[in-house]
Amino acid sequence: MASSVSAFATLSLCSSFATHCKVSNHHYRQNSLLFSPSKNPIFSIYNKPLSLNLTSSPLNSKPPRFCTIPKSSESEAAVVEAQPDNVEPEPEPAPVVEVAKEEPKREEIFAVVMVGGRQYIVFPGRYIYTQRLKGANVNDKIVLNKVLLVGTKTTTYIGKPVVTNAAVHAVVEEQGLNPKVVVFKYKKKKNYRRNIGHRQPNTRIRITGITGYQDYPAVTLSS
Repeated sequence: MASSVSAFATLSLCSSFATHCKVSNHHYRQNSLLFSPSKNPIFSIYNKPLSLNLTSSPLNSKPPRFCTIPKSSESEAAVVEAQPDNVEPEPEPAPVVEVAKEEPKREEIFAVVMVGGRQYIVFPGRYIYTQRLKGANVNDKIVLNKVLLVGTKTTTYIGKPVVTNAAVHAVVEEQGLNPKVVVFKYKKKKNYRRNIGHRQPNTRIRITGITGYQDYPAVTLSS
């Protein structure tokens, strides 16, 4: 009797489980038919078919990816590149030295010339102050013919009294006055006093060249 009751209970449990499985399968088919795409879809938005993909296999699904934002300390950290120890430094380029073109040196020469009763030693390129030259204006070219002596490194031309055909060429640069000279006169017991100043006129000339002495007999200096 007990065995028959347990068998009956087992059969009723199996039948109820079978009916439950059929009902769940029936509902699954209705849901799949409801949401399956067809030519005349039930739901539409803006006259376009609405397709819903509810089936997704858990095997093909990928886990979501989250972008990581680096911290300020990590992003701003200085990057230090390691350099090998056995690296030879690159040779520095040699500096370029520009060689200036040497100008031909002028011949070292001088002369002794007489101007207004005074003797002056002159060199080409230099200037001298002489007594006022009458009738000479600024930038006028003049020629001094009273050359008493001409000298070079190795040769001397001595005039008797002047060097024949020798000439000193110059240009007038300025007509001026010498510094003031005070002349004071005094007589005792007469209340006589005179204070007079004087500035002597002068002319500044620049020597440009010395020529015409080559044909004069020279005196060679022994080395």
